[in-house]
Amino acid sequence: MKRRLWSKGFAGTASMPLWGRSGSSLILLLISLGLLMFSGFQPGALSGLRTGTADLFSPLLATISKPIQQASGFVRDVTGLAELQAENLHLKQENVRLREWYQAALLLEAENKSLRDLMNVKVEPRHSFITSRVIADAGNAYVKSLLVSSGIKDGVQKGQAVLSGDGLIGRIVETGKKSSRILLITDINSRVPILVEDSRQHAILAGTNDNFPVLQHTQLDSEIIEGARIVTSGHGGLFPPGLPIGRVVVGEDSKKHVKLYADLRKTAHVRIMNKLGDPNLKRGKPGSVLN
Repeated sequence: MKRRLWSKGFAGTASMPLWGRSGSSLILLLISLGLLMFSGFQPGALSGLRTGTADLFSPLLATISKPIQQASGFVRDVTGLAELQAENLHLKQENVRLREWYQAALLLEAENKSLRDLMNVKVEPRHSFITSRVIADAGNAYVKSLLVSSGIKDGVQKGQAVLSGDGLIGRIVETGKKSSRILLITDINSRVPILVEDSRQHAILAGTNDNFPVLQHTQLDSEIIEGARIVTSGHGGLFPPGLPIGRVVVGEDSKKHVKLYADLRKTAHVRIMNKLGDPNLKRGKPGSVLN
């Protein structure tokens, strides 16, 4: 009986496929051990075999690695594009700050020319701003204005000057609780007292409903050269003095126009300047006229 069971077990083992999963793994393991032992005794004997194997499978490896390399290159390109976009955004922000410093430097240079012979000059008070987003453009052939998302709740008041990152664009003419309307300096109803920095001449900048407002009420013997820088004069108290506006250009009508620093078509955010008291007005003593 035992002999019969042993015969059946042997027959079952012999009937197992030699190249099954377990059998093939065992054979490959034995071959690897044999090659390892052989290379230990004869280190240079298998170099030719390795070289031949590498040559045999190199086209296959090249074909397999090509899509992997392409995917890696694509990932590097995408990563580099994201870095370039981040760097571009940083450079734009830096450019805005540099333009502000540039305008401040030009203003200080012009003021230095007129203040050299003066004494006891009062320092201009530092202005504060309300930053707001443009939510609508009501510009058409008859009205040039912008609607912004700041109102009385944010401290906006009628008459405040409004600037972009490059220069003056207008003033507040209407205020609501959460929104305000800006009358642009290009509007035909806009009038801004200005100063020509090179010659220190005063004039009025009048809107013409196009992109180039005109200079009015200039002196008869004035020689305003093309390219002269135009800033607010501060006369009338509506606009603070020294706000950059643009440069003089000669139009086809031979009149002196102003090319604005600000691009009104691309203005997305504005700065609304808080109104300050006139530093030249002092409170008088009790019983005096100024009290």
